Amino acid sequence: MGFAFFLRRAARYWGDHAAVLYQDRVLTYRQLDERSNRLANALLGLGLVKGDRVAIQSRNRTELVEIECALYKAGLVKAALNPRFTASEASDVAENCTPRVMIAGPGYTGYSPATAGFGSVETFIAIGGPAAGYADYESLLAGASDAPVDAAPLSDDLAVLHFSSGSTGKIKAAMQSYGNRLAALRKMLLGMDKPARPGDRLALIGPVTHASGMLMQPYLYTGATLVLFDKFEPAHFLAEVARLRITHVFMVPAMINMLLAEPTLASADLSSLKTLAYGAAPMAPARIREAWERIGPILSQGYGASESTSGVTRLSTADHAEAMAHRPERLASCGRALGETEVCVVDEQGREVSGDEIGELVIRGEDVFQGYWGEPALTREALADGWLRTGDLARVDEQGYIYLVDRKKDMIISGGFNVYPTEVEATLYLHPDVMEACVISVPDDTWGESVKAVVALRPGRQASADDLIAHCRARIADYKSPRSIDFVADLPKNASGKLARKLVREPYWQGVSRRVN
Repeated sequence: MGFAFFLRRAARYWGDHAAVLYQDRVLTYRQLDERSNRLANALLGLGLVKGDRVAIQSRNRTELVEIECALYKAGLVKAALNPRFTASEASDVAENCTPRVMIAGPGYTGYSPATAGFGSVETFIAIGGPAAGYADYESLLAGASDAPVDAAPLSDDLAVLHFSSGSTGKIKAAMQSYGNRLAALRKMLLGMDKPARPGDRLALIGPVTHASGMLMQPYLYTGATLVLFDKFEPAHFLAEVARLRITHVFMVPAMINMLLAEPTLASADLSSLKTLAYGAAPMAPARIREAWERIGPILSQGYGASESTSGVTRLSTADHAEAMAHRPERLASCGRALGETEVCVVDEQGREVSGDEIGELVIRGEDVFQGYWGEPALTREALADGWLRTGDLARVDEQGYIYLVDRKKDMIISGGFNVYPTEVEATLYLHPDVMEACVISVPDDTWGESVKAVVALRPGRQASADDLIAHCRARIADYKSPRSIDFVADLPKNASGKLARKLVREPYWQGVSRRVN
């Protein structure tokens, strides 16, 4: 049994129930099954075969759910571009994964075979309206058969390429197989604090091409309704919770921080909410306690990565309640191993640590990815002796609760998105006034961490912080660009003459107990 079977069964059980709500549009389970059949047949009719990549870039909308279901049915590979990628980043991704088809939403239809990196694309498809040089999505579906399609992929067959910037600044693709995705589905279903049922409604606010999208199939499996938001506006979201009687929601901590700052929260009707899950970035314990008191005792947390396909630890609602009452230090934990996944904290020799010892968090299980697309050296570095090395430093207590402490590498997580300093530094170095640049994370009450650049200018140059921030935003996604810049005469170096990033970072984290905020 696979995703095609699950959706076909859901269409039989709950055919007239809403599968997806987006703005004023309702898509029923029967319609989702039929339309994804049509899209699967249309893509196969273009000559695509199992394993071919289909690139997608769009803000959240109903069609993204149809596309994922269709690709599963056809045995094709989803290569989803973050809607916040710049054109240059999108070109890098397309060049990396060589898709045969590109499906683009409004605002993303500027690509053509002449666009750098997109030479492999044979067919461009526009959703949400016509675009020059693009096939129309609705016309494509109308001309295709609605006959059931099930390519019956094998467990090791590639299902998804999940893109993120690498530690060298180069965008890399985590290969997630059908077996990985099914393992993630099982784990999410088993780990729900308040299991979803037909009639429940899940709000998906972040890009479903990103972490939020991992929740789509588990909730469709249960007969619940996906409520898609194409952007997050706290007041609007609170009003929609009341209007639509939303029961479940997933947020990154930055969204919770914005909710807590929203004046209408005090009068909002949140009585329908059963659970608010958060993850994709650490959250400050003080903010967790405030959310518990002001939003409700409905919080649960998960920790995971694209390399682990889904969450691998969970701090349940019951764990939160216990921490509030008796173990306040546990609010700094990301929880315990979830489901069938093994999670350990090990030292440099691979021996498990305990107590106050700090080691690297490693993961083993059926949801651990297949490696990085086209990057065998990176894959060997990440997968050792059957374990995924996360690069996160942690400790574990006597009951198995894991506490993230720092990262072995310098990755920054800001608002749930991964940012790698070397990529931002490379962009800063393109500015003629910059002599040296060091990009670090600093504590941020809204984003968890924010990106700061510490810059030494060339003698006689006078670029301002605003100049350099604008320079970056023109070249890389806004979430990667520095939110603040400090200027220094020179940057510290180590004995080898290399930039001493830790020395630059240290003053900004003085007095902060946990070095991932």
